[in-house]
Formats: sequence, C-alpha cells, structure tokens
Amino acid sequence: MADETLLTLANEVRGKTLRLLGGVSDTAARYTAGLSNSILWHAGHALMLGEHLCILPATGGTPQYPQGWFEMFSWQSRPATVPASAWPALSEVDERLCEQLERLRALIESLPPERLDAVVDPARNRTLRFSILHGLHDEADHQGEIHLLKKLYGRQATAATGSGS
Repeated sequence: MADETLLTLANEVRGKTLRLLGGVSDTAARYTAGLSNSILWHAGHALMLGEHLCILPATGGTPQYPQGWFEMFSWQSRPATVPASAWPALSEVDERLCEQLERLRALIESLPPERLDAVVDPARNRTLRFSILHGLHDEADHQGEIHLLKKLYGRQATAATGSGS
C-alpha cells in the first residue's frame, strides 16, 4: 500500500514549486538581486534534490537530467561561474520538474513500508523515508527563496519604470 503522506507531501511541495514558477519570465528567472542564486537555479536545484534524495536512493539508477546540469544546479555548484549561454530556459526545467513528479509518485506508490524503513545512508542511519522527506523539505525551503526573488524582481522592475511611487 502506498504511503499516502509521502504522496501528499510530494504533490503539495512540487505543486507549489510549479505554481511559483508559473508566469516567471526568462529575465526574471535569471535575476539574483545581488544574491548567489537565481529563480532558475532554485528550480534546477529542486530537480537535483528530487533526483538525488528522493528517487536515486530507492532505485540506484541513473539520474534523469541533461549532462552538465549537476554541475550547474547541485549543492556543489557555483552559479556565478556558469556562462549565461549555458543556462537552460526555465520552461525546460519546469517540464522536467513535472516529469520528475510523475516518476516520484509512481515510485512512492510502488514502495512497501519495509523498503521505506530500510537504511539507505548507514553513516547517518537515515532511511529511505527520511531521504525522501529531506529532499521534499529542502525543496520547500527553496520555495521561499523563489518567492523572495520574485518579489524583489517585481520591486526593481516597478522602480525602473517609475510606476508604483
């Protein structure tokens, strides 16, 4: 029987990420407000979290994202060093986030409780269930960054046009 709590969490977290990304222009997606990461980076990072913390610990398979994306979007990435022409469009990341949610849902639906309770990170004594929860929780944290960047971009765009005074 599928873990309904994990399914609900996956739907809610990824659904909110996708709603936050809806309507974001390519210009806004690349805006950093002087911070280290853009909306685009946070979206791509959510993809890495889903793949490396939620799916791969259960499947042991190969990551399903384009070559070079780990270096661009992972926790080891340095976005400031990535050439502007190398970044994918936000729409491509969005499509991959939608596809990944379907894979994650199917995976969770297939996992029996004993598999979810199996230790997948012996060094930290962390179970597969913990890894999936951690990945989704981290994605939810990044939603706050996306929301903030959208708000800051809107303010600077308003200030630049002189409206809103």
